[in-house]
Amino acid sequence: MGASHTLDRSKTSAQAWEPPALEALRVGFIGAGRLARALSLALQAVGVPVVGVASRSEASARALADALPACRVSDSAAVSQGCDLVFLTSPDARIADIARAVPWRAGQAVVHCSGATPVAVLRPAAEAGALIGGFHPMQAFGADAGAALASLPGCTVAIEAQPALEALLHGLARRLGCVGLSLPPGARVRYHASGGYASQHVHALVGEAVRLWQSWGATERQALDALLPLLRGTLESLARSGVAAGMPGPVSRGDAGTVRLHRQALEAVDPEMRDLYDRLCRRGVALARQAGRLDADGAAGVERALEAPPDAL
Repeated sequence: MGASHTLDRSKTSAQAWEPPALEALRVGFIGAGRLARALSLALQAVGVPVVGVASRSEASARALADALPACRVSDSAAVSQGCDLVFLTSPDARIADIARAVPWRAGQAVVHCSGATPVAVLRPAAEAGALIGGFHPMQAFGADAGAALASLPGCTVAIEAQPALEALLHGLARRLGCVGLSLPPGARVRYHASGGYASQHVHALVGEAVRLWQSWGATERQALDALLPLLRGTLESLARSGVAAGMPGPVSRGDAGTVRLHRQALEAVDPEMRDLYDRLCRRGVALARQAGRLDADGAAGVERALEAPPDAL
């Protein structure tokens, strides 16, 4: 039988751990990419010292250490031995290997920053007496370090850990100006997939909109200049009215005629684009019904428009 992917929250001797005050906490990073840079700079800015970094890329580790006055470039073992709290900010596929390879110790905490990876992959650290957990900011960090740092305050941080460490991680989130979210057992991958819908899939959908502009010779830049104000207005509507009540467009109005015209135009550009449109419209019908904005007759009219076979468009 395989190892469980669920974090063991039961009390262990490690949970007697009493961490130092945040200002005295020695923090280290294994992995020196965009998330490590944003998180380490943010910690430094709020008075939490980052003292060590290790990375497969010497250049990345050096660049990060150069931005942090108290930080030294070390190997993973030295970061482990010299830090009270070690963040694993390596690519997801390497987290389990690092957890097995590094000599952890009692009296420290080992925390990965992956959204989807189970905290249980850190079990080797727990077996050495360390506390283990997850600390995942729900934010996309780009190459611009300043913009990445500015995007951290206000974002939600998913926290999953044994009780003693969970309290510390919530304290760190508050210090950073973030909103800590304690995930229930088994919810981690669904939580991360929700972020994919709200970020990655938005890019994919905007890409489809841009393709339509390009079909008549417009450039991506021209398309984005037109579409971004609409996107910003959509986000404002979501914040103000919620998902269902704030949804605009012909589906929410029961405008079956416009839906037919859209399907005809999309089929001519790319049948797969029309198929995606159909699927999204059906989700839109459900949302409009939920909000009470579309009655049964209106919903049926849209459904009939969506059921028309491609050769009838």
